Formats: sequence, C-alpha cells, structure tokens
Amino acid sequence: MVFLHAPALLLGLSSLLQTGIAAPTAAVTVGQIRAVQSPVFHLYLQSLPKNKTTPVLGPSSTSETFTISSTIQSRNTSQYLNIVPSTTSYKALVFSSTPETTAWGLEGDTIITVTGSSMGRQLNFLACASSSNGYYDIFLQTGSDTPSGRSCSNYQTLHLPCLC
Repeated sequence: MVFLHAPALLLGLSSLLQTGIAAPTAAVTVGQIRAVQSPVFHLYLQSLPKNKTTPVLGPSSTSETFTISSTIQSRNTSQYLNIVPSTTSYKALVFSSTPETTAWGLEGDTIITVTGSSMGRQLNFLACASSSNGYYDIFLQTGSDTPSGRSCSNYQTLHLPCLC
C-alpha cells in the first residue's frame, strides 16, 4: 500500500492540470421536468401555448425536454428558464433567449438552485392555477408568501422523470 503525503498529492494534481487535462465541469442532463405532488402530480414544465415566455406545468402531451446544468434550456424552443427578481418570497419564472439565471442544479433527480447562488439552495416551487384551463403558473418559492386571490399549492418540488 502506497501513501502519498499532501504536498506530493498536490504536486501530482498540479502536474495533471499542466498537461492539459481539463478540470471537471458540471454534468449536463437532458429530460422532461415534472411535478410529483397533488394538485400538479405528473404535470410537466413547458411554455404556455398562448404565451411562449410563460413557464407552466401542463399535460405530458405538450411537455418539453430540457438541458439542465447551471442553466435550464428548452430543447424544443431553445429558450432559457430564468428567475425574475422580486421582493416577495415567490419569484416568477420566465423563458427568454438569454441564460440570465445560472443558479440551477440537480440534487438527485430534484431541480434546485444551488447553495453558492444568490438564491441559496432552494428546492420549493409554488404552483397556482392558471387562467388557461389545465395549466399551473409556476414560481420559485424562497419562503411562504403566496399571491393574494389566487388558488395556489405551496412547497412543490420539480423532478426529472422517474428512473425506477
């Protein structure tokens, strides 16, 4: 059995990096994103058919697939899922052509904002019945606020499809 002292180990890593071996990068995952709790059980992230910049949870028949790393990008529309700054604890989400939010990540199969981001580690979402029947508006939830006068379900989580 060979034991390396810390300086030797660091020298070895330094040599590897100098030889052109790239440092690890964030893994990229591709798939649908779905909710797993009532009332949005098995509804999928997608753009609202009437307004392609509005992210909603809706039926699997119209779901989109996404590339997930530090950004979330629709493979159907090439739009990025971004968080809109707000003073409320629920933050609107929007699809746009530029990746303004680079805080996304995965914890197992769960969509989160990562610990080192300005949002901190968040995994809860707020789902509110949309004015378009069969769809739910989706917000990142960082506390417990809800929009007044709307029918919402708090503390929802979003996941990749079951890998069972």
